[in-house]
Amino acid sequence: MIHNEWLTKETIRTVTCKHTDAAKFLVSNVLTEGKTYEVKNETEEFLFVVDNTGKVGGFYKTYFE
Repeated sequence: MIHNEWLTKETIRTVTCKHTDAAKFLVSNVLTEGKTYEVKNETEEFLFVVDNTGKVGGFYKTYFE
């Protein structure tokens, strides 16, 4: 269960949130436009970042620069 260690894992890189306009999901309560986030894990479609709640969340790459 590698996801249990993501919060303490070394940061891969940092990304900046470019928008929070989501068609299906409400992301504006956990991401802030213009804020920089630490990437803990990455897949082809998702970035797993430490969001505004202090937990690691998975978000589509389209939200970030």
